[in-house]
Order: sequence, then C-alpha cells, then structure tokens
Amino acid sequence: MPASGRIAGRNSVIYMGIASGAAASPVAYQAEWTINFSSPKIDVTAFGDTNKVTVAGLPDSTGSFAGFYADDSSQTYTAAVDGVARRFYLYPSSNFNTRYFFGTINADASFGSSVAGATTISSSWEAASQIQLVG
Repeated sequence: MPASGRIAGRNSVIYMGIASGAAASPVAYQAEWTINFSSPKIDVTAFGDTNKVTVAGLPDSTGSFAGFYADDSSQTYTAAVDGVARRFYLYPSSNFNTRYFFGTINADASFGSSVAGATTISSSWEAASQIQLVG
C-alpha cells in the first residue's frame, strides 16, 4: 500500500511570536512536538439509566515542543516569563500548502543539560484562544 498522505516528521516547523501581537517567526532548533485536544466528560447519569452517561464539556488544547538551546534564540524563554499570550503556528510539514494548526498560546519553558548531552530547551503550552486545524 502506498504511503500517500503520510509525511516525515523531520520537516515540521513551529512558529511563535516573540511578543504579544508580533508576527510569528520560526522557533529555532526544535526536534519534537505534541499537540493534544481533549474535552472533560461530565457525568449526567440519572435514575433509571442502564449505564453511566456523560456529555462533553468545553474542549481544551495543550501541547509541547522541545529541541536544543542556543544563544541566538530567546523567544521561548521570553514567552514563559512575560506572561503574555502570543501567536502560534504548527506546521507538520514545511510544505506550507498542507494542513497546519494555529491560535494563541501561553507557553512555559524548561532548560536542561548533562555532561554527556546537549543543552536542551522544552516548552509546554496551553491554548489562550481556539487552536484551529486549517486545510
């Protein structure tokens, strides 16, 4: 069976604004990402129901991205410490004619290092607006 429609993760691109209202620019040196969509399930089970019944609450979007720290990029750190939501675009492929996610996020940042490895930076984020899939 052909692999049509499948894409290699190595071509992903993450864009984030350096400040609130700023145009989004590529987040340098990233190597992985996740995006999660979930809705809380609210129990509405009533007398006489034959099994548990739930309804979906408001949907939520969260995610993360991670890669390698470099002195020439501070947008993830800035996003974490200024407390301001910023534009966010996640392209699963650098072929910009494909599907992508966008919205505004509130981001956190974590840094790490070890004697045997590279210094890393990672970010976890939560939606500050609707995160939409385009395409």
